[in-house]
Amino acid sequence: MSRSLKKGPYIDDNLLNKVTAMNSSGEKRVIKTWARRSTVSPEMVGHTLAVHNGKQFIPVYVSENMVGHKVGEFALTRTYRGHTSRAGKKK
Repeated sequence: MSRSLKKGPYIDDNLLNKVTAMNSSGEKRVIKTWARRSTVSPEMVGHTLAVHNGKQFIPVYVSENMVGHKVGEFALTRTYRGHTSRAGKKK
């Protein structure tokens, strides 16, 4: 279910404050965040976010195509190791 248009997109306040401060000062550094449910805003384009996936921080470089998506979509939480082979099961 999407968020109401009246409310607007959800962006974590701390994350938005860090991004706007970096935009005003002109510096570029990695921002650590646990806010996977935050929506990527146009102010975040060009920054690198270290998004927590439950175990480690995954660096995500924000591009224009990511605007409107959630931050957590770009840091996968599950590692797929492929299907097991039948030969491996018999041993």
